[in-house]
Amino acid sequence: MIKMILFRKFRVLILMVFLVVCTMHIMIDLLPKLEKRAAGPETGKGGCQCTHNPSEEAGSWGKQRARSVAEPGWPNKHTLRILQDFSNEPSSNLTSHSLEKIPAAGERAESFKRMKQYDGAADNQKPLIRDASGGKTVAAPGIFRLPSLFEHPLYKTDLPTLTDDDTLFNVNTDIRLYPKAAGNQEWHNEANVEEEEYPPTGEVTAESYPNWLRFHIGINRYELYSRHNPVLDSLLKDLVTQRITSVVMKSGGTQLKLIMTFHNYGQALFKPMKQTREQETPPDFFYFSDLERHNAEIAAFHLDRILDFRRVPPVAGRLVNMTREIRDVTRDKKLWRTFFISPANNICFYGECSYYCSTEHALCGKPDQIEGSLAAFLPDLALAKRKTWRNPWRRSYHKRKKAEWEVDPDYCDEVKQTPPYDRGSRLLDIMDMTIFDFLMGNMDRHHYETFDKFGNETFIIHLDNGRGFGKHSHDELSILVPLSQCCRKSTHLRLQLLAKEEYQLSRLMEESLLRDRLHPVLIQPHLEAMDRRLRTILILLCWFSCFIFGGLFECEGYHCLLGLALS
Repeated sequence: MIKMILFRKFRVLILMVFLVVCTMHIMIDLLPKLEKRAAGPETGKGGCQCTHNPSEEAGSWGKQRARSVAEPGWPNKHTLRILQDFSNEPSSNLTSHSLEKIPAAGERAESFKRMKQYDGAADNQKPLIRDASGGKTVAAPGIFRLPSLFEHPLYKTDLPTLTDDDTLFNVNTDIRLYPKAAGNQEWHNEANVEEEEYPPTGEVTAESYPNWLRFHIGINRYELYSRHNPVLDSLLKDLVTQRITSVVMKSGGTQLKLIMTFHNYGQALFKPMKQTREQETPPDFFYFSDLERHNAEIAAFHLDRILDFRRVPPVAGRLVNMTREIRDVTRDKKLWRTFFISPANNICFYGECSYYCSTEHALCGKPDQIEGSLAAFLPDLALAKRKTWRNPWRRSYHKRKKAEWEVDPDYCDEVKQTPPYDRGSRLLDIMDMTIFDFLMGNMDRHHYETFDKFGNETFIIHLDNGRGFGKHSHDELSILVPLSQCCRKSTHLRLQLLAKEEYQLSRLMEESLLRDRLHPVLIQPHLEAMDRRLRTILILLCWFSCFIFGGLFECEGYHCLLGLALS
């Protein structure tokens, strides 16, 4: 009898302890919300009258997560190893370049000033404009070269007449495969809700589709987007301003990449910042061991557009709040579990991937802001299949073995006799891609893709450019090995144009990148390296032309004998 009474008392005691623990958990969960509500609006009226700093949200979240020390899989910040970067440099965990240099307007002004200085005495012959302050007239700064470039005859060639077989989608039939976008009006830009006129119920015109869908509709056999497509700038703006509604990790790959879904149902691939602009890849690192750079993805899109290839999907830089725009909207538990607070009281996460996803390679904000590139998604594979091709000049990705093209003297002839390189424009596209990669210093082009609908007679897509712009002090000439075979005459003429003082490649890139939210995207040594590499390409093409192809190209100032030094 006494044992039974004691047993009941013990059960009551256990129940009370359980209730107390549950109550404490509930109170801790509600504490951050109560603090936020008590703090009142940002104006400081009502609630706490203290001055709030940017780390307030990070701190409150730290209180919320304090209870989770015992949860499995959640790192204890006191037992974490010192966060160290891939290159083991002391500055490795600096947050975004833009955050370190807050006065972005000053950076832009400096870029404008530098570009204006390039014009030199030519400013005296530029048209005069009325000064906003009064009657005085001043010389218009000669910095807007891109519009002039795109109006050049080399950039105004017409495409063949497009048929249904030449377009990726038929607007009247295929668009029904996008039920959310084509049948729901909620995808309209939130910032322009009051300005938008909703079409009457029933038929929805293609012009009223969201920008990402209009981008998909514009893809054809010859290009991802047209030269003067107004949708492009609108899509770049969407990548920066659209509200993020969902985040998941992208499967596969050696490094962390996130798939972000926007309020208008568009999607983009997010590559977070891992290295600062100034960090160069150490010379002893293998190309396949390098970290991907978000600014390389942004610069690659602008370079591809200036070269008139138009084979890189639109990419824009964005400053992302890791708490509100990643952690709070993700349903990916594996990603959510990797969030932690660093000893510096910054929000960090590392995700899951093959190699560089660990606390040693964590991505940290300051306190929770991080830079990243957002690349617009191509159409879903279920709607537009793509074929993956192995690059004939792919590197070995082995520390000791060399690729076949590095040891076989007859390799180039074998490639030219192998489909699809034995006919059509595929081999010429490979040469374009070779030039594109050399200008960036990208050695990591192992595969490329094409749209399956167009067969072998179509362009190749320049995806995954994150390992470009890693070195500005070294030019990897082995990238140019394929260029000994041939080169498009139109590509060669545009390269010659971009080497001229009037249309210097580095200035055009600097002007184009001024538009990006994360300006400066490239530091000056990388811009200067592109001019140097462009001269190298022209010298090689001149040499190949004179001594191999019998003078197929005109060198325009690059004497053929200059190429002998590179033979």
